[in-house]
Amino acid sequence: MRLFKKKTKNRVCVIGLDGVPHYLLLNLAKKGVMPYVGRLIDSGHLHKMKASLPEISSVSWTDFMTGSNSGTHSIFGFTDFKKNSYDLRFPNYLDVKKERFWDIIGNQKKRCIVINQPSTYPARKINGVLISGFVAIDLAKAVYPFSVKYTLEQIGYQIDIDTFKSREDHELLWNELSTTLKGRKEAFHSFWKEDWDYFELVITGTDRLQHFLWNAYEDENHIYHQDFLNYYREIDKFINEINTAFQKLTGSDEGFYMLSDHGFTGIEQEVYLNAWLEKENYLHFNTSSPKNLSEMSPSTSAFALDPNRIYLNLKEKFLNGTVKESEKNTLKQELTHKLEKLEYEGKKVVRKVFDTEEIYSGPYVKLGPDLIALSEHGFDMKGSIKKKDIFGRSILQGMHTWDDAFFWANGNHGSDLCISDLAAIIMKNFT
Repeated sequence: MRLFKKKTKNRVCVIGLDGVPHYLLLNLAKKGVMPYVGRLIDSGHLHKMKASLPEISSVSWTDFMTGSNSGTHSIFGFTDFKKNSYDLRFPNYLDVKKERFWDIIGNQKKRCIVINQPSTYPARKINGVLISGFVAIDLAKAVYPFSVKYTLEQIGYQIDIDTFKSREDHELLWNELSTTLKGRKEAFHSFWKEDWDYFELVITGTDRLQHFLWNAYEDENHIYHQDFLNYYREIDKFINEINTAFQKLTGSDEGFYMLSDHGFTGIEQEVYLNAWLEKENYLHFNTSSPKNLSEMSPSTSAFALDPNRIYLNLKEKFLNGTVKESEKNTLKQELTHKLEKLEYEGKKVVRKVFDTEEIYSGPYVKLGPDLIALSEHGFDMKGSIKKKDIFGRSILQGMHTWDDAFFWANGNHGSDLCISDLAAIIMKNFT
């Protein structure tokens, strides 16, 4: 009589490290700050990966979870326009038009546990557990099922740090980073023991630390340099704990993944696109101190939204639009040519201007921006309408980058990965 060994079910575990660049992970591994990650890099494959355009979390994480781009899932940034208006609103998870991959595998009766996934607020029904990450306001609306709320309250779970106060109070920043990381660990211990097929946990403190104290990483004499490294040491230990638990369940690293949603670098100058558009005579306001875009003059032909989205004031798109469809391509070419020549103290500021009709696909392309101005590293694009100078600085120390995100996997998945490719890679584990 022939005996057949019962097949163990496929499991997938994903760790997200928000804003961690490929080169930073490599550097910290080589220096021994993240020895366990170093061993994973040696045993598997660390891919350099492109983030979304624009290179911000709300778009990139939505690209990740839908396997698509903004033209298909309809999320173009942290803000967007109200219908038939220049007034802004904050899109949320209910605005995502494309199915998430965990819903697809959930329909196959695969149970999914997703912890601290950005841009999933308010939480939607899932076959398993969903805990929304930032921007989440109310814990009661950030969880599915509702009973998860009581578990999180018992462990002192905190969705995010106090980003406003932590910008200037760095002692508070360290306390907040410690509290949120402890909450992620407690949530891991609480939900790992449940039955699941897909498990995901995202750490967002990395992004916060780098926005406020990137200089602490670059300057070895900085008062917080060792604190910066120690935070990553703690993350390395946490990754070790999760991976060890995964190996005990599955016997290998097959199905274990890590990723970031964009890269990071230091800021040399912030670049205020609307100030540039005003100086170049594309943007006009009815007042010298505008409070919002509704105060634009009808003579405006182009304006910008954070971080680097440029919209043409099209007649067919906006209530007071003046740019004709027949003029669109000429205006896009003119803006592209001028922006790609922009310099600061002899340094090139804009790396490339993307025409969104060429990089987006799907039914919602026309709702988004017309151009995206990708900056050179060090030049942080901003959409403020209150700045009069094109260049300036704020308290922020670090900025996002597009082409320096990372993806770690047991095997090699090619040299030209985009974050929207990962959904298909993950779902192959369940086919």
